[in-house]
Amino acid sequence: QVQLVESGGGLVQPGGSLRLSCAASGFSLDYYAIGWFRQVPGKEREGISCISGVDGSTHYLDSVKGRFTISRDNDKNTMYLQMNSLKPEDTGVYYCAADPPPVRTHQGMCVIHDFRSWGQGTQVTVSS
Repeated sequence: QVQLVESGGGLVQPGGSLRLSCAASGFSLDYYAIGWFRQVPGKEREGISCISGVDGSTHYLDSVKGRFTISRDNDKNTMYLQMNSLKPEDTGVYYCAADPPPVRTHQGMCVIHDFRSWGQGTQVTVSS
């Protein structure tokens, strides 16, 4: 059974850091396209960061460039999103996703509908 399980969300003050983890089971993340997406109430889910293909092309939402880093550990079959210098506008439910490569990109971000495997989401709240 293909499954993605996220962890690492929580409440953090502005300027703080969090690392989200997404453990995969039932398949190997090696060479998969992977991504992190965020949803806030009343808005569509948006792409935060992704690795779209076997060449490792990495993409970031402009507002998180220089602050967030996507990565994966193939030995642990886990993907990560390191989030530094967090801002209140980073608040939302964060979802991980994966799919066999390649996934399409549009305007500098992976196409969300190309991902078929999703985690359950983890809440990130940035507030003082």
